Amino acid sequence: MQIKYSKHIETRLALRKIEYDLPKEIYKNAKERFIDTETGHTMAVMKAVIYGKERDIMVAYKYEDAYVVLLTIHPLKKWQKENRIQSGRWRKIQ
Repeated sequence: MQIKYSKHIETRLALRKIEYDLPKEIYKNAKERFIDTETGHTMAVMKAVIYGKERDIMVAYKYEDAYVVLLTIHPLKKWQKENRIQSGRWRKIQ
């Protein structure tokens, strides 16, 4: 399956000064995946070094025809992932 970047993720990569291939790496290698019940998007979460620190980074994506489209990337604060899981906003995909 081919991977495409949305215009939004390309903008976020430039604004946040994130390495261009990092979203693909996260999508392919993440061991944690969630459904965001608020947006309906699927997300891959993986630890990576960014801004000199190891952090969880979320990449939201969706499937379109023969492609997966990476929608956005967001470095998470320490408490964000756990809060969203506990609140029920993020549901883990097995």
